[in-house]
Amino acid sequence: MPTRKGRSVSIWLFGFLGLLLLALIGYFVVALGPSASVIGLVLALIPLAIVFLGVRLIDRWEPEPKSLVIFAIAWGAVAAVGLTLLVDLALTFAFGFRSEELAAVVQAPIVEEFWKGFGVFLIFLVARRAFDGPIDGVVYGALVGAGFAFTENIQYFAISLIEGGGEQLSVTFVVRALLSPFAHAMFTSLTGLAIGLAARRHSSAWAALGAGLLGLLGAILLHALWNGSATYADFFLLYFTLQVPLFAGFIIGIVALRREEARLTKARLGDYAAAGWFTPEEVTMLATPAGRKVGMAWAARLRGDRRPLMREFIKDATTLASVRQRAITGRDPLASDDERALLIRTRATRAALLAY
Repeated sequence: MPTRKGRSVSIWLFGFLGLLLLALIGYFVVALGPSASVIGLVLALIPLAIVFLGVRLIDRWEPEPKSLVIFAIAWGAVAAVGLTLLVDLALTFAFGFRSEELAAVVQAPIVEEFWKGFGVFLIFLVARRAFDGPIDGVVYGALVGAGFAFTENIQYFAISLIEGGGEQLSVTFVVRALLSPFAHAMFTSLTGLAIGLAARRHSSAWAALGAGLLGLLGAILLHALWNGSATYADFFLLYFTLQVPLFAGFIIGIVALRREEARLTKARLGDYAAAGWFTPEEVTMLATPAGRKVGMAWAARLRGDRRPLMREFIKDATTLASVRQRAITGRDPLASDDERALLIRTRATRAALLAY
């Protein structure tokens, strides 16, 4: 089995999130009341599910470790929100007043994106071996953003219900959950993308931090533009003329990154094919979307329906390609151990697939 070292998060970090979660629950119950908070939570699950399914489509090529997926969402939903609230309270106490417009366009983009981006950088530091490139960065950034939006939506939905009843809650739900569920995910994915590009180049932690700060700047500007369109301009006009094209560009960028990841996977598996571990036909089957589709269809026709084995074969081969890439760049001292374990496992899985 490949080692989990450098691919998971310390239990102490989850413990820290647990303490913050208790504080957040207390805050919501006291400030908004249990009924409104529960209704807000239930409604907030809908956009969270939408974003999570979208991220899963992005992450389907080489899925990230489940513990890191959970941590990324939890960091956004608990730590980033909690730390943002603390900064907000500190600034209000220090200056004695709070300008809602200034907070929406300046304070919120800076403070929120900083704490969300910090979570992505933290994943890079503690789980470097699971942070292989820009797609990983986009995935972690989007998950952190989705978690943050989840908790923020609970608050917005509860306040709308308290202040304006069902009618105001409906409007808020449509705007936040249906028209812009990917907003926070898109903002923070820019920070993740920058850190991921640094990870692909085998950059040091300091270099990744510098790249992350550039991505953070982009996230802040995009966040401020989004909030500004709701505060100072016609939100729906800018939504269709600016935000929708931005989101379309984001999708196009993701597709381009996925194609590059597929190309890299095929190249690295080609190295093993040259050494006799795979056939050229297997490389095509394992490293191209069309090939994977054909492979799954073939496995379904085998005795006993062997699609689970084919999924395992594809997953291990894709992980093997990532391990090979890390070994080439010299940034993974455990790559040789993982490579050996994965080669043994893929050979055993192939034998099980072909067994009569």
